Amino acid sequence: MTSDRHSHSGRCHPWTERLVQADSSQLRVLVVDDNASAAEALAAYLSFEGMECRLAYGGTEAIQMGTDWNPDVVIMDISMPECNGFQAALALRHDERTSPIAIIAFTALDESEVRRHLTNHEFDGYCQKGQEPTHLTALITRLAQAQG
Repeated sequence: MTSDRHSHSGRCHPWTERLVQADSSQLRVLVVDDNASAAEALAAYLSFEGMECRLAYGGTEAIQMGTDWNPDVVIMDISMPECNGFQAALALRHDERTSPIAIIAFTALDESEVRRHLTNHEFDGYCQKGQEPTHLTALITRLAQAQG
């Protein structure tokens, strides 16, 4: 077991100072995970928290949905076949239509492992899977504010 200097945040915290101003009173969140059950469960929870959610079941679908729907926040799994979360996040960052979106790495991988594979600022935050969902919700609301 490694020590956690971020124990107060439950291994779930921002990496950048990005603050997205949502265009509506309801945050638009794209949940990306190749595990359909996990994606659907997370989207259901976030919907109960007042967020509008859509699902993508892989990186390629995430890029397409991000471009078409323009969410405020993307919750991105990393370990996915074909187009992984790093590749999808980088593609979203490099497209002027989706570059302002807040992207959170949501993965079972340790934070140091995720950071080791970054090429730029693909992700605005990190949340390790298995944390209380309230930690992820707090991170989402820290990165994106809905217009009231």
